Amino acid sequence: MTDDPLFIVLLVAVFAVLIILMIGLGGFAGGGAFNKKNSNRLMRYRIVAQFVAVLLILGFVWLSGGSF
Repeated sequence: MTDDPLFIVLLVAVFAVLIILMIGLGGFAGGGAFNKKNSNRLMRYRIVAQFVAVLLILGFVWLSGGSF
């Protein structure tokens, strides 16, 4: 499974979602100017990245012959 290029792209997408989420939550917790300037933008980026990650997961399952 780890030698499949789609799986590696899938892992990168999932970690991108995690990183964006952690930066966004850190901004919420810290407050201040960073939060006011970037909080909504980071959460929109997270939603887009999460959508892409879910599509990649579904594509990987479908191409590997798995069932839901």
